[in-house]
Amino acid sequence: MTTGAAMPLIARFTVPLLMGNMLQQTYSLVDAAIVGKCLGIGALASVGASSSVIFLILGFCNGCCGGFAIPVAQRFGARDYSTMRRYVNVSLRVTAFMSVAIALLTGLLCMPILRMMSTPAAILQGAYVYLLITFIGIPCTFFYNLLSSIIRALGDSKTPFWFLLFSTVLNIVLDLFCILVLRWGVAGAAVATVFSQGLSALLCYIYMHRKFAILRTTAQERRFSWSLARKLLYVGVPMGLQFSVTAIGSIMLQSANNTLGTAYVAAFTAAMRIKMFFICPFESLGMAMATYCGQNYGAGKPLRILSGVRVSVVLMLCYALFTFALLMPGARWFALLFVAPGEVEILRDTVLFLHVSCLFYPVLGLLCILRYSIQGAGYTALSMFSGVSEMVARALVSLLAVPAFGFMAVCYGDPTAWLAADLFLVPAFAYVYRRLKGRAPSPSAMA
Repeated sequence: MTTGAAMPLIARFTVPLLMGNMLQQTYSLVDAAIVGKCLGIGALASVGASSSVIFLILGFCNGCCGGFAIPVAQRFGARDYSTMRRYVNVSLRVTAFMSVAIALLTGLLCMPILRMMSTPAAILQGAYVYLLITFIGIPCTFFYNLLSSIIRALGDSKTPFWFLLFSTVLNIVLDLFCILVLRWGVAGAAVATVFSQGLSALLCYIYMHRKFAILRTTAQERRFSWSLARKLLYVGVPMGLQFSVTAIGSIMLQSANNTLGTAYVAAFTAAMRIKMFFICPFESLGMAMATYCGQNYGAGKPLRILSGVRVSVVLMLCYALFTFALLMPGARWFALLFVAPGEVEILRDTVLFLHVSCLFYPVLGLLCILRYSIQGAGYTALSMFSGVSEMVARALVSLLAVPAFGFMAVCYGDPTAWLAADLFLVPAFAYVYRRLKGRAPSPSAMA
């Protein structure tokens, strides 16, 4: 990604990421449908009761994995393959320690967490079993995301998609087998997810070392380095915390919406599922920019970073215009995928939420581009502060605006958070770019 026209490079790299993100969203819907249809509403509630805390913990893990891959991309772009291999080796060891420690800690805290969240007694046991198995499987999730991130850092975004497709299909098949044949209930759904991710992680590891000869290490390169481990943690932990901080704000907004009544909860749930599908391209474009900026940072080409950001903004605006043209007249049609036609109030509020959101998609798109670009350049602490801005904005909306203005305030909760993050990220990127220009080796290297 350090040579050639930026637009086709970024577009080609983004497409597999987009397909992967949309595949994950599709799986989450199918998984919920299997549990709900086969086990009933109680089981579905048991899975849903722990979804927010799972997002909180796994978001941290996934953010760390993305951060660990950034020094790999930077050294790859700099053609410093020896240090790159050492980073890969150290990241595997750090991940092993962190994932086991997190699994043990969260596994012990499952029941206190559920009680703290006021989980209803009727679904407490099912929620506990599902949450416990999911947390025990954290090493599988951690390694799968780390290895996928490393493969993408080396410029290959297609292969992680194929492994994700395999994982998704296997997960659905195992869901049906564990629930219908083995009759393991919600535990079966959790086991299916953990097993499929663990197998995909193993396949990623085998592929990575067979495909990329530059990853074959010497005995010296396999020695553990505390200095490299500190660098990985310095980059990765803030990215993980950014995901967790953002999740806290989302949980607060959803909790505020829950106080408005069942109809508003249903509208919020339907609208959020539709929204998550439509914002996948923004997230995917951002992830592509993390690798693009990481490699060009390592190559000492700040002008390519700036041109990449400009190109990605153009791509983002084109997609945002498309979603506006689609959702403004078609939001009700999409809502009918989840809501019965007779639920007039829920349909109305779902459409309102989607209309407000799509108006602010350019704000969200800019957020994703700048945040991931800053991360790719190694300034992950700055991106974490943008997550804090989001959390504070959602908290203020939840505590002050929702009680006063009801569901309308909920509709503006996410856009307010996106705007708050951009107000931080725009000057932050300007600062990072000035720093990058200061370390550029020579004008000839910028081409």
